[in-house]
Amino acid sequence: MTLFVGALNGGHRKQHHSGIPVTPAELAADSARVAAAGATEVHVHPRNADGNESLAPGDVAAALTAIRAAAPGLDVSVTTGAWNEPDPQRRSALIAEWNVLPTSASVNAHEDGAVEVARILRARGVDVEVGLFTVTTAEWFVRGPLRGLANRILVEPVDRPSILAVHDASSMLRILREHEVELPVLVHSDGAATWPVLLRARKLGVPVRIGFEDTFTLPNGEVAEDNSALVRAALGEQTPSA
Repeated sequence: MTLFVGALNGGHRKQHHSGIPVTPAELAADSARVAAAGATEVHVHPRNADGNESLAPGDVAAALTAIRAAAPGLDVSVTTGAWNEPDPQRRSALIAEWNVLPTSASVNAHEDGAVEVARILRARGVDVEVGLFTVTTAEWFVRGPLRGLANRILVEPVDRPSILAVHDASSMLRILREHEVELPVLVHSDGAATWPVLLRARKLGVPVRIGFEDTFTLPNGEVAEDNSALVRAALGEQTPSA
């Protein structure tokens, strides 16, 4: 079966959608729901007590522990995005201090300190998902040091109109294929481009992710009640129109 990752929250807050899971308990309950809906993995952005995204060991541990108690056996990915800690050395130090480890962690290839973060994760036995936001980054990745550190690639043309996102996703997949990158690939976009990019990936047989991090709406334009509704839609109960 095609891998479906439930991207549960991203940087969104309750004011964006009342169903956004923020606390460890909410992330745990939502993880169990999307697993029951068919997701094989979840991707989360842990939060601190104030609801802000956090890479602090205690905050990461609280989220992971709660999710694993509610959904045993479910793979869990977390972010290492530089917006959590802009200083590369401090970011690496926080990740090195994690005392509860995720299955995998996303590392954005274009961010300062990405290679060092990837090395720390690999040394600790955490799979590295290298995020490629642009065609230029994909061209750099196939020749750069992150290629040898990656366990999976995230093709993620975000923050752009649908027609450009679909084009860029196809271009990045082509670059990876032409350079014989034999790693698992996961595709997603965001906003209005979410479903067009997902549909293109499905046609190509490439695994995808979906969730409130990327969109609040179903293919028919209705606001989704929760993340599990988006997962069910991605699995084909509602088919995006192209």
